[in-house]
Amino acid sequence: MKNKKLQLKPHKDESLRRFHPWIFSGAVARKDDDISEGEVIDVYDAAGQFIATGHYQTGTITVRVLSFTPTPIDDQFWHARIQSALDMRTAAGIAEAPQNNIFRLVHGEGDRLPGLIIDCYGRTAVMQAHSMGMHLSRQAIARAVVDVMKGRIENVYYKSETTLHLPQNQGNEDGFIYGGTPDSVAMENGLNFHIDWLRGQKTGFFIDQRENRKLLQHYAKGRRVLNMFCYTGAFSVYAMRGGALSVHSVDSSEKAISLTDKNIRLNFDADDMRHQSFCEDAFKFLDATQDTYDLIILDPPAFAKHRGALPNALKGYTRLNLKALESIKPGSILFTFSCSQAVNQQQFLNAVLTAAVKSKRHVRILHRLHQPADHPVSIYHPEGEYLKGLVLYVE
Repeated sequence: MKNKKLQLKPHKDESLRRFHPWIFSGAVARKDDDISEGEVIDVYDAAGQFIATGHYQTGTITVRVLSFTPTPIDDQFWHARIQSALDMRTAAGIAEAPQNNIFRLVHGEGDRLPGLIIDCYGRTAVMQAHSMGMHLSRQAIARAVVDVMKGRIENVYYKSETTLHLPQNQGNEDGFIYGGTPDSVAMENGLNFHIDWLRGQKTGFFIDQRENRKLLQHYAKGRRVLNMFCYTGAFSVYAMRGGALSVHSVDSSEKAISLTDKNIRLNFDADDMRHQSFCEDAFKFLDATQDTYDLIILDPPAFAKHRGALPNALKGYTRLNLKALESIKPGSILFTFSCSQAVNQQQFLNAVLTAAVKSKRHVRILHRLHQPADHPVSIYHPEGEYLKGLVLYVE
């Protein structure tokens, strides 16, 4: 059966000629009647020439492109794309790294699968759909993952209730769509973590900070560490393994604090008294802190989920970093991050610069940080670069 068609307005194919994977609603001239949400359609330029195949969806992004050549979106397609994603991670030394069975297998547009996230935790893959098209294809995708991973993945958990908000009749309930297991512990760089894919944020763990946590471990020895917005406590665990004198973890969520405490106990003896957790607002906690810590981690949730929130987000980053810079000891290290896709590298740097000026401290950049190789950014889709970080030395 032939795919339904969508035609673009004149000159609205230019970004597609550069392989950008999104078609916005304003570029559409006409489309076939009765195209349903998530349906695979073919896209044509104003002259009537084929240009792409993708998933249709109502909203600002009307089509997420799956292929720029005529390609059936079938089992063979899913297998080939997921195999390509695995091959890249194998080449980067991630998929088969010793002492690590936590990694991202599919990263949306970065793997030419826009709207799809798949994270691997031991023998379980957690799949998250950000488009109706990926939701409708979840069973075929799960089969392809199990086949491509050749015995390394035995369970596929589907977790999209928070990303799609579909009507009840669409069958969007989270749960295992292949296999099933009560085991939720996985390993990152030789450290063990409880993964809460049932109720946790994203797929249950922030894999994108793996390399940055490893760098933090390098700086932690002999320092008093404050981990703000701790969530799973992963930065805290790495700091303790790095030889920190003390580690305090702070989050406004009691559930996050409970998970942090579980991960500390999973990796360290019960008589290791270096760690303490606090369920408290980050800004209030920093207000009460002065010259206590000589290593602080600021890894807040996204302050800007869309461009309209950008001005307030930048003010928020400035305010948060100013509080940390005012309270941290001289000769200290500050790890500071933004995961807001709407905030670019320069905007985040400017927000931290403003905080540094207001603090009247001498601040030097030691590292500029970003997302790891299993969160690749397509050169044709620079919007995929979302994680920004700085390591600062503060006098």
